[in-house]
Amino acid sequence: MKTKRMMLLIVCLLFMLAGTAYAQDSVNLTESCVETYDPTVDYFPEKVSVEYAEGFDVEYFNNYKVVSMLPWVGAEAPLQYVLVQCGTPAPEGYDGIPVIEVPVTRFVAMSTSMLPHLDEQGLLDRLVGVDTTLYTSNETVLAQVAAGDTAEIGGGGTGGEINFEVLLSIEPDLVMAQEFFAGGTTLTQLTDAGVPAALNADYADTSPLGQAEWGKYIALFFNTEAQATEIFAGVAERYAALAALTADVEVRPTVITASPFSGTWYMPGGESTIAQLIADAGADFLWADTPGTSNPLDFEVVLEQGADAEFWVNVNQFWQTKDQMLADDARFASFAAFESGNLWNNNLRMNINGGSDYFETGAAHPELILADLIAIFHPELLSDHEFYFYQPLG
Repeated sequence: MKTKRMMLLIVCLLFMLAGTAYAQDSVNLTESCVETYDPTVDYFPEKVSVEYAEGFDVEYFNNYKVVSMLPWVGAEAPLQYVLVQCGTPAPEGYDGIPVIEVPVTRFVAMSTSMLPHLDEQGLLDRLVGVDTTLYTSNETVLAQVAAGDTAEIGGGGTGGEINFEVLLSIEPDLVMAQEFFAGGTTLTQLTDAGVPAALNADYADTSPLGQAEWGKYIALFFNTEAQATEIFAGVAERYAALAALTADVEVRPTVITASPFSGTWYMPGGESTIAQLIADAGADFLWADTPGTSNPLDFEVVLEQGADAEFWVNVNQFWQTKDQMLADDARFASFAAFESGNLWNNNLRMNINGGSDYFETGAAHPELILADLIAIFHPELLSDHEFYFYQPLG
């Protein structure tokens, strides 16, 4: 009898061990390190594939990932990071490339565009620092900072210097920052201070879904590839369904966007995110055939080409009324969109500091922007639509 009980116990233990091994082999470790390293085990069974983003890629190995990313617009060479599963040895042959243990547990985000991804992947409890809360709309992040659980370290969105005393005191595993041109100093300052750091260039991807897919890039540092893949698949599916609504529209209204700044009208080019959004919303952007993402133009040039445009979107997030427009420049009254009242601003979700959720949530969820634009250009296609980012000027 004792022998039978012993055999039953052994069988149960074998099943438990098999179950543990199966669990380890079928999911990424998102909250723990490897206790007993086995070089034959694939520690990243849940992987991402990059479909739309052009600014990053990843190559998987059993216990590490090699991430390549273009750090800014026009970058001639990628930066690389070796992400090593904690509890396993770092690989050889990657001299001069930063090695970062994953999953990261103490993270600092230097851009609001990272926050929706952290939130949706369940990672805000690992957010120990942000550059500033002035421009974020995320209520959880605001509450964490107010409670002292997340620190503000300056730099980034504040336009000031990083407070390294505060940054070092919170002992981050990783600071994720952004640079916007060759010769930027943020990454150098961080590495010189001995702070583990990586760059994020989500803004440099020029397609709406390409920008949104940078949630997968963030996931690489937390082993949350499964969550990021599922979230992005939903975004892409909803975006495609909305774009399909306008694929065969017979009437495509003409559109201009932006407004002058310090005497120059920075009109987006045909390769910009807003150009694709307008096209997918069933309208014709008048600068759609212009290469690049931005074109500095004189007012007179825009007036000559765009005076008869039927719609004007992303007018200026700080204008609330047509009178405010005319106070800046009386020539705005010469545009047909001004005369008809087809003036739309993407500032419905803007806080008192000028922080716009359009550039935060909207970067991760372009389908929300697309739905608003379709409702503007083709209201009959979304008759019950409630606007998320856009509102007409009064």
